[in-house]
Amino acid sequence: MSGPGVSVVICVYTEDRWEDILAAVSSVRAQSRPPLETLLVVDHNTALLDRLSSQYKDADDVRVLANAGPRGLSAGRNTGIAASRGEVVAFLDDDAVAERDWLRRFAEAYADPRVMAVGGRTVPVWASGRRPAWFPEEFDWVVGCTYKGLPPGRVRVRNVLGGNASFRRSAFNAAGGFATGIGRDGDKRPLGCEETELCIRLTRARPEAVLLIDDRAVIHHRVPGAREHFRYFRTRTFAEGLSKALVARSVGADKGLESERRYTTRVLPAGVARGLRDALLARPGGAGRAGAIVAGVLTAAGGYAVGSLRARRGGARFRIVRIEDGEGGTHR
Repeated sequence: MSGPGVSVVICVYTEDRWEDILAAVSSVRAQSRPPLETLLVVDHNTALLDRLSSQYKDADDVRVLANAGPRGLSAGRNTGIAASRGEVVAFLDDDAVAERDWLRRFAEAYADPRVMAVGGRTVPVWASGRRPAWFPEEFDWVVGCTYKGLPPGRVRVRNVLGGNASFRRSAFNAAGGFATGIGRDGDKRPLGCEETELCIRLTRARPEAVLLIDDRAVIHHRVPGAREHFRYFRTRTFAEGLSKALVARSVGADKGLESERRYTTRVLPAGVARGLRDALLARPGGAGRAGAIVAGVLTAAGGYAVGSLRARRGGARFRIVRIEDGEGGTHR
């Protein structure tokens, strides 16, 4: 099959998602454009590592390996990158399933040699069966999904979203891997932005690099019931502010907050206006959505202030991992 070979990395950490992990792997195996391999990277969980190793012991297309770095999603991804063989490395969340043409859409974009990263569209699958009436689409990033305000089609972007993304291997050779200390660490505070920091670093190292989102590369991401509540919304938006402070510390506020300024000055005011309009028309959830947008902005701003203060006092907590060319190694 023409085009670059693609390795798929799925980072996993808990047996509570066992059925989700199996479904994610099955969706990769069912792709119209098969990958070279699927790598399951287990984050410091021996029981899960043993169970998955047994599950796929006879599989030629699935490899199970332990996170070789510190606990957390970034180090798990770096482990997968280092062990992979593909010219392109794609990432899929462990609680998501990809549509059949997911990898085909990614591979098509890499026909242009300038393209260094391609992301897709992530659709929420709510545990309750429907979106909570108060939950604004502009904040779907809170649950790891594509949010209202991103342009449709195949478009150039500052950064891709990590749970549904791919990178050319040479991108990691040029910019290094995911920074540890920014992203998620199991069930601790839901930090993020590691892919944002990497993408900004990449375009600094390769100014000619093109980063794309193709909304035809679709995955469906499960949203558990606990994340449908305002308490999680508040926690996640605060954590996003903390993460953005680390990104700004790493790459500078101009680049680190460039897209966020457009988002907060254009997308969110329009969302508040729609919510208030719906409230006036007695449509369910309108006032709640408008209030959630305001609360989300204020909470994220509070997290950013706290994160900036911590960064100034203690310095950045993250490290950049260098990825060696080819299979199987990293160095710091």
